[in-house]
Amino acid sequence: MLKLLLSILLLVFGIQLGWTQNAGQQSGTSIEIIHADYTERNESTLPGALVLTGNVQALHDSVYIYCNKAYFFQADNYLKLFGDVRMIQNDTLQMDSKYAEYNGKEQIAYASGNVVMRSPNSQLTSEKVYYDRRNGVAYYDNHANIINRDNTLTSKEGKYIIAEEKYEFRSHVVLTNPETKIVTEYLDFYEAPGHAYLLGPSTIENKESFIYTENGFYDTRLDIGKLLDNSYVLSDNKRIDGDDIYYDKNNNYTRAINHVKVTDTINNMIATSHFAEIYQFSDGHDSVYITKKPLIKMLAEDDSTYFHAKEIFITGKEKERVMWGYSDARMFRDPDMSAKADSIHFQQKLGLTKLLGKPVLFRGESQITGQVMHLINDTLTEKMDSVKVLKDAFLIQRDTLGTGYNQAKGINLYGKFIDDELRQIDLIQNAEMIYYIYDEDDILTGIDKGICSQIRLELEDNQIVTATRMINPKGETYPPEEFPKNARLFPGFKWRGEERIMSVEDIFPEEENILEETLPEESEQPKEIKLQEETIDYQKNNKEEPVNKIRTE
Repeated sequence: MLKLLLSILLLVFGIQLGWTQNAGQQSGTSIEIIHADYTERNESTLPGALVLTGNVQALHDSVYIYCNKAYFFQADNYLKLFGDVRMIQNDTLQMDSKYAEYNGKEQIAYASGNVVMRSPNSQLTSEKVYYDRRNGVAYYDNHANIINRDNTLTSKEGKYIIAEEKYEFRSHVVLTNPETKIVTEYLDFYEAPGHAYLLGPSTIENKESFIYTENGFYDTRLDIGKLLDNSYVLSDNKRIDGDDIYYDKNNNYTRAINHVKVTDTINNMIATSHFAEIYQFSDGHDSVYITKKPLIKMLAEDDSTYFHAKEIFITGKEKERVMWGYSDARMFRDPDMSAKADSIHFQQKLGLTKLLGKPVLFRGESQITGQVMHLINDTLTEKMDSVKVLKDAFLIQRDTLGTGYNQAKGINLYGKFIDDELRQIDLIQNAEMIYYIYDEDDILTGIDKGICSQIRLELEDNQIVTATRMINPKGETYPPEEFPKNARLFPGFKWRGEERIMSVEDIFPEEENILEETLPEESEQPKEIKLQEETIDYQKNNKEEPVNKIRTE
């Protein structure tokens, strides 16, 4: 009996010793069986296979393999694994499943049945997973669910590149976390930093905004993104379009470059430029800064108003917007009203537009100047209500039948609009007037010159039809031949007709149009976002600051 027992032990020991010696001879290329509770061979049912059962443990290079039962095809260096299968590669990868196969020659594993693959920063669940050790890639083609910290990702197809700690998701990709949902067909995801790269039609949605892009980057940890190719951001009834958009959710900040368009549906405003910065806060107090060919379009039912300056700021709550336009500010209102000044200040709640610094207003052939000019808009009808000029008010109107100019001046000027037409003008204090008089046959019969405390002008179709001197009037009408030409212009006369803006296209100075011509064509825009840390360090390291601080007062 003792001899029989010793013979069995020697037989078992000899088999295990043979496995170990064989593994040593092929050094790192053969599968090594470390342990099994029971072993057997049955050439009739499983030719060439060793059946291992109970706490099976194996090793191939750096991969440890565990299961309840295994078929070991030693000649082929191949394992079939059953029940509680677990494969562990160093500290980089662990894969659990109900069933698996492992090819030691090709270093390829296949797992099926409740497959769970774990990496240092994520966990993948699927019904089938393939693992190519030689190339360091695990992949699936029948849907998978991935958990990465707060992120949950699903897709129909995908692969995991171990060396880069990177997932490549394809087809029906959805990424969700407590703050954000991303839907796309093509997403590369770096699990350690939580960086997502999107290509093709994609959406990024959170409580504050909805984003569309066809080439974008999004940091799921910091909630910041860089968007290219047909991208836009929808937030708080605003749509922001641009060739290059930077989005920072936590700071409520968006920056857009080239072919920028900001559409505000609540305030009936469209802003275009080639550079914009936008802050949007939960209390509705927003700020917009635009430069590089900026244009503001205030939409109205009948006539729209356009503003341009080198720099434009807009801030305030809904229906209470305030706008500043600085340096060479311009305004155009359909169909034939325009204005220029050093700066323009608009208050939506009051319907008030202030022109400061050498202001000039054109309405048809009429020109109005002064030191300070106010244009008042009816906030209900959105039509022009009145104009006010403070100090050195001067009205000049080109004489359309001759070569002269009708003129009226005073300390202050008050004009009244009716149905968006300038119909009445009052000049107050030290008022003076030169007025050309024609008969029914449009023949010049006289030139009237006078002075008084107040002059009232009545207009039709932007032309003076009556002029009335009021309060201590003094004046005389001269035959044209008796009125010297050098006396036909008041001191301070300056006709600025070359500054009149005839269309929206004319609102831009020449240098702004040159800027437009130097912008890259769409085909020259970058088509791929590279993995560069400087694109995502704005919030983390404060490497990138907004170009201009938005005024929020």
